Amino acid sequence: MADVFASYWPYVTSGVLLAADLWATAHAVLYKRDNRAALGWVGLIWLVPVAGIALYTLFGIKRIRRKARRLRRNRHPERLTLVAAEAGGSPGLRRLVGEVTGRPVSGHSRIQPLPSGEAAYAAMLAAIAGAERSVGLSTYIFGNDATGHAFVAALAATVNRGVAVRVLVDDIGSRYSFPSVVGRLRAAGVPVARFMPSFLPWRFAYAQLRNHRKILVIDGIAGFTGGMNIRDGHDARTHPRFPIADCHFRIDGPVLADVRAVFADDWQFATGEQLDGAAWFPDLSPAGRAEARGIASGPDDDRDTLRLALLGAIASARRSVRIVTPYFVPEGGLLSALGVAALRGVAVDVVVPEHNNLRLVHWAMLGQVGDLIGHGGRVWLTPLPFDHTKLLVVDDAWCLIGSANWDARSLRLNFELNVECYDAELVGELAAMAAAKIARGRPLTTAELNRRNLFFRLRDGVARLATPYL
Repeated sequence: MADVFASYWPYVTSGVLLAADLWATAHAVLYKRDNRAALGWVGLIWLVPVAGIALYTLFGIKRIRRKARRLRRNRHPERLTLVAAEAGGSPGLRRLVGEVTGRPVSGHSRIQPLPSGEAAYAAMLAAIAGAERSVGLSTYIFGNDATGHAFVAALAATVNRGVAVRVLVDDIGSRYSFPSVVGRLRAAGVPVARFMPSFLPWRFAYAQLRNHRKILVIDGIAGFTGGMNIRDGHDARTHPRFPIADCHFRIDGPVLADVRAVFADDWQFATGEQLDGAAWFPDLSPAGRAEARGIASGPDDDRDTLRLALLGAIASARRSVRIVTPYFVPEGGLLSALGVAALRGVAVDVVVPEHNNLRLVHWAMLGQVGDLIGHGGRVWLTPLPFDHTKLLVVDDAWCLIGSANWDARSLRLNFELNVECYDAELVGELAAMAAAKIARGRPLTTAELNRRNLFFRLRDGVARLATPYL
């Protein structure tokens, strides 16, 4: 028997490896939407025996998507009481976003900008203190600092009053402070979970597959979302070493159904606990004049929801596209769409910080915005403090707010929540905010890009090659 095995084991091993290579190749061809990614994985699988298959199994297969689908199948759908939206805005864009999200526009909502950490945190802490039935909080970064301690104290007091509290913190984001605030939350009796515990290094800035959403839902009837983390940097009263400007939003009315559903899904994904009942999902009443819809996106999204919404918004623009973002390294299709909009006479303005906290991202931006500027788009560099605001305003009728940046991580690799709004008053307010930022900034010109010496052009060009992962 030993002689037979010695004679045939090379053939058996080769057959097993060949079958594994064929399986992995078929999986990549069928499920990788990006042709370059599919080709890269296929090359690795065949050119690096055993290790190629192992790497594809570990990193190429989207287990997050499978787990999310399994958990969501077990969750009872929320019974929504929505107020129908009135006709208005771009009908084509309205239809496109409805098709890719599978959710209707909700009318009679109210979305209130909170244009500083001082304003946002005061409103959020007051809302937590006034909660009567439930508090759901999800954030990327939760600092173990003065601001974080204020939230821990408010949440602990709310738990002690008998209110149901659930706190979800991204595992990588929780490690921006050492020690993590998670231990303080647990010691205070606050139910808390980490989203996707990771073995990546502490404060790994380019980590993927993270929960980048920022959600606070109070009693299921009032909410907050946007791009603001919970940390001292956003609050000037703490005199932070690295101040951060940002804008958050309070949300009331029927569109909150989209926000609270996302929080419940994320909590179930992380813990297996299903939130249900009137404490979390009460009926929603009219609260204002805004028409809005939540846009959830992430690596469990088959439809490129956010990317398609952005492309649709750019295509629908007739007069202006104003983008405010801390990180601007969009994939080629979005960059081309902005260039085409500029060429057809749309005023395209992109507002980014002049001094970025992620140097590689800033270098990559410098390496790829030349064509947009050459086509008539304008890129504005704003001075300190670092501006973390995320806005997209199209014409005078539509805007997008939320957690997503204009980079591959937000578009494909992280979990994000944004809200589209058809509301002239809100759009006007945000357009004025963008205009004020432009007035503070300076234009990045083709001449300035061309003046860079060879070393910096090569540096920026190499950084640009990493944009699919930034």
